[in-house]
Amino acid sequence: RNSGSSLVSSSSASSNLSHLEEDTWILWGRIANEWEEWRRRKEKLLKELIRKGIPHHFRAIVWQLLCSATDMPVKNQYSELLKMSSPCEKLIRRDIARTYPEHEFFKGQDSLGQEVLFNVMKAYSLVDREVGYCQGSAFIVGLLLMQMPEEEAFCVFVRLMQEYRLRELFKPSMAELGLCIYQFEYMLQEQLPDLNTHFRSQSFHTSMYASSWFLTLFLTTFPLPVATRVFDIFMYEGLEIVFRVGLALLQVNQTELMQLDMEGMSQYFQRVIPHQFDSCPDKLVLKAYQVKYNPKKMKRLEKEYAAMKSKEMEEQIEIKRLRTENRLLKQRIETLEK
Repeated sequence: RNSGSSLVSSSSASSNLSHLEEDTWILWGRIANEWEEWRRRKEKLLKELIRKGIPHHFRAIVWQLLCSATDMPVKNQYSELLKMSSPCEKLIRRDIARTYPEHEFFKGQDSLGQEVLFNVMKAYSLVDREVGYCQGSAFIVGLLLMQMPEEEAFCVFVRLMQEYRLRELFKPSMAELGLCIYQFEYMLQEQLPDLNTHFRSQSFHTSMYASSWFLTLFLTTFPLPVATRVFDIFMYEGLEIVFRVGLALLQVNQTELMQLDMEGMSQYFQRVIPHQFDSCPDKLVLKAYQVKYNPKKMKRLEKEYAAMKSKEMEEQIEIKRLRTENRLLKQRIETLEK
């Protein structure tokens, strides 16, 4: 607050700006101090403020409060976990240099960023051996480390994996990713049928562009200032924001995409889409909340997908059984012929 008020200059414009900033600081300071009260009684206003973006200096504490990661027992195990060795270490080391290669904090093999990123990823691979280490998750941890110390980042990441469907997304089978793609395709078909037909005619599968949206929460799509705004909302509202932003991007770009072939669309997704909202992340959030999203329908699709997968599994078991039977019959015929 003090540094904010000392920035007030004689020009009225900058004076207004610093007052605005000061008000924001006071407000978020109050929210952090009276967290339970806000969570219980002012939920609507809190949601609105988070959608407008959490101020940079408050992100560390607010993210921890949002996912209830402030007093986790696993924090006390962290230093012990670092002394152990993990079977995933080689994999983690290999991928770390590819995580935010342009960011100052992570530049260079001996950088502090790479070291703490390795520590958190290794510690998690020991806590959750079924998932171990999964490519893509380092971008989420990297973002957390830009905001807070490694023990706190570790606790938030554990919480995100447990409570935000991320663990299911990163499991070796990646079954949850299949479900997200299935749900997203339904929304696309329902809300942008012409674009959906065009994608199909070009064999441009949803997983080709949307997998990274779900696995890295747009951290490998948008520049950090925009991606962090999406992440703020994800921390409060979960994966719903990924569906909303994804569909909003397709709506905004439908006309251009309809004129491109598969190769052209791939290039467009890599070069044009990431930078459309660099100067106005608010516009992206606004567009995302104009997208129709029906939680009941999503639940129904989840059941539908589970039934479909279970049927596939049964069919595979049946095929296996028939093959075994077939092999045994062949052996019997050969024996009889002999």
